[in-house]
Amino acid sequence: MSLGTKSHVYPASEVTSQDGHAEVDPREVGLRPDAVTAIWSAAERMYATGLYPSVGLCVRRGGQVVVDRAIGHTRGNGVDDPAGTALRRAEPSSLHNLFSASKMVTAMLIHLLDERRLIHLDNPVCEYIPEFGTHGKQWITIRHVLTHRAGIPNIPPEHASPSLLTNPGDVMKLLCDAKPVWRPGRRFGYHALTGGFVLAEVLQRVTGRSIQEFLQVEVSKKLGLDHFRYGVAPESLDQVALNTFTGLPLLPPASTIFRKVIGLPCRKAIVASNSADFLTGVVPAGNIVTTAEQASRFMEMLLRGGEFGGVRVFNPRTVARAVAEQVYLELDATMGFPIRYSLGFMLGGRRVSLYGRQSSRAFGHMGFTNVLMWADPERDVSACIMTNGKPVISPGSIRWLGLIGTIAKQCPRDWGRG
Repeated sequence: MSLGTKSHVYPASEVTSQDGHAEVDPREVGLRPDAVTAIWSAAERMYATGLYPSVGLCVRRGGQVVVDRAIGHTRGNGVDDPAGTALRRAEPSSLHNLFSASKMVTAMLIHLLDERRLIHLDNPVCEYIPEFGTHGKQWITIRHVLTHRAGIPNIPPEHASPSLLTNPGDVMKLLCDAKPVWRPGRRFGYHALTGGFVLAEVLQRVTGRSIQEFLQVEVSKKLGLDHFRYGVAPESLDQVALNTFTGLPLLPPASTIFRKVIGLPCRKAIVASNSADFLTGVVPAGNIVTTAEQASRFMEMLLRGGEFGGVRVFNPRTVARAVAEQVYLELDATMGFPIRYSLGFMLGGRRVSLYGRQSSRAFGHMGFTNVLMWADPERDVSACIMTNGKPVISPGSIRWLGLIGTIAKQCPRDWGRG
């Protein structure tokens, strides 16, 4: 392990793992024979920056896996890893935290409740959580929460702590007592953690089941996802990649924005993300733990209108509504830059997009700066990039964008549509 901000970079040939049984010949899904080589070379360049001790990548095209590989180490090669941590090589089966990408999974569970007519998205939250309707919050609807317009973007800073996040009851008490920072529905501002707790409480009040149980029964088991849950089973705790800070020191205004969004300084948040309490707890907006392949499988199910492998999870109309644009490049009052947003998803764009150029129909979500899972209907692609390196701000982060751009470039649009 190197000193400073970067991990030690091992030769790619020594630390690359591949699920050879999973990958199909790219020509079967309309790709050039060298497309996978180009995509994986971009992943290797990303790893070579030293900012990403481990990288897991799964790409599906036409429903078939064309890439399911990992590179680097999930433990023992991070700047923040405890002394003496043994090296653990990254595998396609390695577990990573989705962080904020968990939001769209939580959103889809809420959409499922609406599909079953257990709730209505335009009903006030206080119809399901009566004690929530104080200080003007009686006007906050479920739709407001899904679109980050509820006006409660942060946990009050005087109460923000890593331990609080593992106690949903305490979080909800604070949110019930909180005053909105803007009138509900008036402004768009990213709710990094708060919205997830509100939606999970609504789900529990309506179904009588925890959100963790609901996800497992209604989604994970149906899709055969043995690792796709809020938090991780205690017996699998040592299989989760340890996150580490690898970028430039955060200075104002970046440090101020980060603390405003998360409620904690960056380094403290990263250390907290490795704690057993956080990893085995339930943080509905931030701690689904899974593999790149299983995250890609979830996105593939959405790409197919809510069905995968002959098993239907959502009605096609439910998926279509969930990914329909609600916020068009409106300035985010929390983070300070514009974004396209649906009822739970970050949307792509024609020129500037998280998902590569010409991806206006793509939908997905980013997690803690460089985890990304998405689907692109025009390219018939569903994918996930996992990493435990958290550079936040670094020139080397352009390699992460380069990998996404390469996937978009190597997968032609409108394939198979005549």
